[in-house]
Formats: sequence, C-alpha cells, structure tokens
Amino acid sequence: MFGSDNKSTALVLLRIVLGALMFVHGAARISNGTVDDFGAYLGSQGLPLGFYVAWAITLFELIGSVLLAVGFYTHIIAALFILELLTGVFLIHWREGWFVVGAGRNGIEYSVLLITCLAVIGLVNYKRR
Repeated sequence: MFGSDNKSTALVLLRIVLGALMFVHGAARISNGTVDDFGAYLGSQGLPLGFYVAWAITLFELIGSVLLAVGFYTHIIAALFILELLTGVFLIHWREGWFVVGAGRNGIEYSVLLITCLAVIGLVNYKRR
C-alpha cells in the first residue's frame, strides 16, 4: 500500500512526535517546579536518592527526546523510555485503571500507546551487529 519512502517518512514523523511528547513531559516538570515533588514521591516509594533520580529522569526526557527525534541511537533511547513508562504504569497508572480521561482518570491507555509506538521505533531501528 505504501512505498518504502512513505514508510520511512511515517517512521520519521512518529519518531519526531514521540520525541516532542516526551520532551514536553520533562519540560513541564521543570516549568511547573515539580521535579522535587517527583523526587519526594519516588523516595516515598522506597527508591533511594529520589531527588537525584527525578532529575536524572527529567534530564533524560529532555535530552533523550531530542536524540530520539533526530534518530540517534533510537533503539536504545526507545528502550529506556519504555522502561521509564513501564515504571510509571507500575507505580502510578495501573491502579487508576485503563482510561486517561472520560470513563476514568490517569489510567494506562496513553502509556500503552506510547510504549507501543516506542517499541515500533526501537524495533525498526535496531541493527544487529
């Protein structure tokens, strides 16, 4: 149905949009001044050095999203984002159910979509050595 150029263009578009979404996630945390709150939450969940982990995650969202968008080590960046999102599902979203809005709030559906899209990007760009 699509030629190889259309497939490549679609994958680049997906990579750029995913990068933008993850970038905004980290940028909003900084802009809203909630990185420290995020760190306190991580600490309350038993994660040592929650403050530093929160900043590491936030900075990864900013830097990793740009690397993803430009196509630099996409399979590694995608895998790390998937790990981050799965952790978020486990710590926060799972207990809220499926829906993000409408029939529920703060559920896993958006995370599942992001994880699936990141898996596609990671698998397509994985090169066996």
